Amino acid sequence: MEVDERIGRAGASLTPAERRVAEVVLAQPQLVAFGTVADLAEAAEAGAATVVRLASKLGFDGFSALQASVQHALARQLRPAAERIREPAASDAIGRHRELELDNVSTTLRALDPKALADLVAHLADPAARVFVLSGDASLGVARQMVGELQSLRDDVALIDGNDVAVRRAIALLRSSDVVVAIDLRRYDRWVVDAAAAARQRGVWTAAITDSLLSPLAAQADRTFTVAAAGGGPFDSHVGTLALANVVVASLADRLRAVATERLDRAEEAWRDGNALTDR
Repeated sequence: MEVDERIGRAGASLTPAERRVAEVVLAQPQLVAFGTVADLAEAAEAGAATVVRLASKLGFDGFSALQASVQHALARQLRPAAERIREPAASDAIGRHRELELDNVSTTLRALDPKALADLVAHLADPAARVFVLSGDASLGVARQMVGELQSLRDDVALIDGNDVAVRRAIALLRSSDVVVAIDLRRYDRWVVDAAAAARQRGVWTAAITDSLLSPLAAQADRTFTVAAAGGGPFDSHVGTLALANVVVASLADRLRAVATERLDRAEEAWRDGNALTDR
């Protein structure tokens, strides 16, 4: 079991200090792999004893075992020097962003668990379930794109959005057979976290698409999907989030091929008859 998965499973039982250490483990694996207990403790503003307790809570026989696991994971991910030497200089803005975005997509899809994806798709394909998407403001564009594509494949898909009154009404009217997908990255919109928690309390199956297994959305979710969001400027990148959404939609289309084909044919016919699209 990977370290990040262990952290996700233990998340609810971690103390605030242990959570700080866990966040450093997830955000700076190189520090864990090549540093010491003291280095990790200093980075997390915690004590060395907290680092050792976290390793134990995660099922490791001390810090050395945790470190070895992180080193093993990094060894599978690091590219050889012959590839890295071909990267453009940092002064090359286009090249820098290209590398960042390729890494965001690669990291996001590499972390995607096929069993978790299959579980999400099975819930999205359930004809008895209505599907609702929650999204923070920053990721709203990706969420709208995902909702529109899901609506092309099946009935009863909607974005929960609007003011506090509209959101609370929508959550209150959820059924236990419904599915909620919550999307947000740090810093999280409080209303999205609160709405996801309220949906979970109503017995609604919930999936989270977020940036960390320690995200407050992960604590509310039956399935959590992490995305890489490193940006070359002041803002997070949502390319990894979009890539994940594309995989989910494509997998659902495969699952609902017969129904989806008929729906897409009807939409194409309506667009053609109404001369709604043009290439000129």
